[in-house]
Amino acid sequence: MDTTSHAAPSLDPRELRRVCGRYATGVAVIGACTAQRRPVGITVNSFASLSLAPPLILWSLASHSPNAGLFEPGRPFGVSILRAGHGDLARRFATPAADKFAGVRHTRCPQGVPYLDEALATLACRVERADPVGDHLLIVGAVESIAAHEGEPLVFYGGGFVRVAA
Repeated sequence: MDTTSHAAPSLDPRELRRVCGRYATGVAVIGACTAQRRPVGITVNSFASLSLAPPLILWSLASHSPNAGLFEPGRPFGVSILRAGHGDLARRFATPAADKFAGVRHTRCPQGVPYLDEALATLACRVERADPVGDHLLIVGAVESIAAHEGEPLVFYGGGFVRVAA
């Protein structure tokens, strides 16, 4: 895969972030475990469906993340799609901390990775591939099981959380 950047050298990364912030996204927490079975959680808004047959999803993680090594091919991970009102959870899992799951209601799926109990939807996945692209890893996950509940999604737009209008 060609990972060469083709961006204009004068492009301001802050301006690109502001412009991309005009695209509203859902918010999810990716759960995984260390080799010692310690749960790890990461907030992402880069989550997307990739394929229905086979069932694949994708998301990205900063290459410099201390958790990047947890997402090698074959490793399990879980996705908890957050519901409206879960902005505090999104911020918690976006901030470095020794145990982000402390005091947060969660369940471990059969693969051992954590899900948030009040998630709008959950997906159990295995890393299909993790490719370096720019300053991130593009992670493709093979979906093994799913669950969904009724409710409104947490939506990120313009640097903050917003409600979806009917």
